[in-house]
Amino acid sequence: MAAPVDLVFAPPRRGRPPRHLADLTPAERREALVELGEPAYRARQLSKHYFGRFLDSAEEMTDLPLGSRERIGAGLLPDLLTPVRTLTCDGGATVKTVWRLFDGALVESVLMRYPGRVTMCVSSQAGCGMACPFCATGQAGLTRNLSAAEIVGQVVAGARLLASGAVAGGPGRVSNVVFMGMGEPLANYKTVISTVRRLTEAVPDGLGMSQRGVTVSTVGLVPRIRQLTEEGLAVTLALSLHAPDDELRDELVPVNTRWKVGEVLDAAWEYADRTKRRVSIEYALIKDVNDQAFRADLLGRLLAGHLVHVNLIPLNPTPGSKWTASRPEDEREFVRRLEAHGVPVTVRDTRGQEIDGACGQLAAKES
Repeated sequence: MAAPVDLVFAPPRRGRPPRHLADLTPAERREALVELGEPAYRARQLSKHYFGRFLDSAEEMTDLPLGSRERIGAGLLPDLLTPVRTLTCDGGATVKTVWRLFDGALVESVLMRYPGRVTMCVSSQAGCGMACPFCATGQAGLTRNLSAAEIVGQVVAGARLLASGAVAGGPGRVSNVVFMGMGEPLANYKTVISTVRRLTEAVPDGLGMSQRGVTVSTVGLVPRIRQLTEEGLAVTLALSLHAPDDELRDELVPVNTRWKVGEVLDAAWEYADRTKRRVSIEYALIKDVNDQAFRADLLGRLLAGHLVHVNLIPLNPTPGSKWTASRPEDEREFVRRLEAHGVPVTVRDTRGQEIDGACGQLAAKES
């Protein structure tokens, strides 16, 4: 049995970031502008610039009165994300950024350009309280939850970079957002749901993305999965399973000591039944730990017949860790056995290994 691990669901008390346009609903933006002594209709002007043109400085918004720009900027467009380091790889198609937040905390986002789509991987917390031993972020502990604007700001920064043509492949737009960066998204539930609505509301209320282009990942917070099922959203649920049996999963994903594999999968199937959306099972293949043929068969039996897809992830090892990626022949056999059970499976296209692509690695180096 795995040794008890301290799981952290409630973040330490810290100061909140200043209010930002992206934290607010359209009605709240109008109220905020009136509070600042501006006409309510300026909220739409401001939103068009931020969500439609990806401008984050009032000084660049030349249709705002000169005398209003400083007041509006201070009141609704504070600097929330300061780039500390940006690295590129994959011929310039992958861009990883470490951001310093207002209180000095560090988070990461990654822009990944593939043929036909651009995906942004965003952080929802600074650090993580789920303590998964093979994850750099999990070993760092939880610093705090991010605000909606801090998460949206990561996507807007990526959208701005794409629109400028600075990413290999020329100008483009962000088509997908995955909450698979630092943090456990469902431990910051209310904010993540607000963020999803900001991302998917039509411009200028939000970024105008499709809900089907958004993936929310979780290690298996069963009450929150059930709450998500009731939201009426069409986002993809990604379950970080990593082991099909409770004995091993207790060690790899410590939250399993609270909600077992069967409970987590039952909640996932309820989500799939309600939304008609295929659940993505995330499974990091770790050499001689969870990549055995018998575990592939056990996983296949658990998933067969459900609306599901397995995303096998060759582990991107963290420096000094005992955990490393599976042998190619073991990976191939794992795929073969899942397919034999009729379970759709793909092996994730690994990105960013040469720039510390595993979540939390680059932020850990910077701190």
